[in-house]
Amino acid sequence: MGIGYATLTYDPESIVTEGIGDLAACGYDGVEIGLPKIREIGRDRLVTVLDEHDIDLYCVMAGWLNEEADVREAVDGINVAADLGANFLGILPPPRGVVDDATFGEWLDDIGRAAADNNVTPVIHHHAGAHVEQPDEIQRWLDDGPTELQLLFDTGHYYAYGDVTDGIERFADNIAYVHYKDIAPPSDFDIHVENLSSGKVDYDSIMTYFGAFTDLGNGVLDFSRITRALDEINYDGHRTVEVDTVDGPTLVHAKRNLDSLRDAAERSAMSR
Repeated sequence: MGIGYATLTYDPESIVTEGIGDLAACGYDGVEIGLPKIREIGRDRLVTVLDEHDIDLYCVMAGWLNEEADVREAVDGINVAADLGANFLGILPPPRGVVDDATFGEWLDDIGRAAADNNVTPVIHHHAGAHVEQPDEIQRWLDDGPTELQLLFDTGHYYAYGDVTDGIERFADNIAYVHYKDIAPPSDFDIHVENLSSGKVDYDSIMTYFGAFTDLGNGVLDFSRITRALDEINYDGHRTVEVDTVDGPTLVHAKRNLDSLRDAAERSAMSR
């Protein structure tokens, strides 16, 4: 098991010039990087920097599946992940209402076949306002999708639809990769969740929902309980911190989140 950091708040150049080095200095073991950023950085340059700082690439995150071209890019992303030694390709399902179930199922099958040939696990990222969002939708696509498909369980995105620890227990057999993500919902949060879940294009709801995500420890999630729940299902995979926005140097946020995660792990161990 390793602790990773998703490089959302770094641009491609800063990932290699400062980000990976900063994250290694903080004490992270691995990183998650989006496929478009990897393409811009270049394979050889990225490998050199990862090796220099003894950091693993845990997951390559493909882009949103909006059309056939995105599926082809994700399929090729399997090859990229395999070449770089990443265990996972993250799949962002299309926004709600973009495609029908039959088409989405075919897309997942295409990705699954490529993954089977390359020893990479495709992980579906349940996501607010997306085709795979609520617990029953997660279950449906784990059941109906290709056998290679596993779950990227995101604590922040699960919060709106039930107790996070209940979700961990429910999907224990399929959780292959985890995002540690905190959330500080505003008082009218439920209204915005309903808007996104219904497929309503409401930019106020989009901004409110995604603006609620915050550093670990600044929101409502109890990561000592979450850590204990993962331990109780014998999850021994990577736990990657995901922070969407920062209000200062990313290094400061990365260190703060790692400290919070370690504190949660200590409190979890003490409560047993």
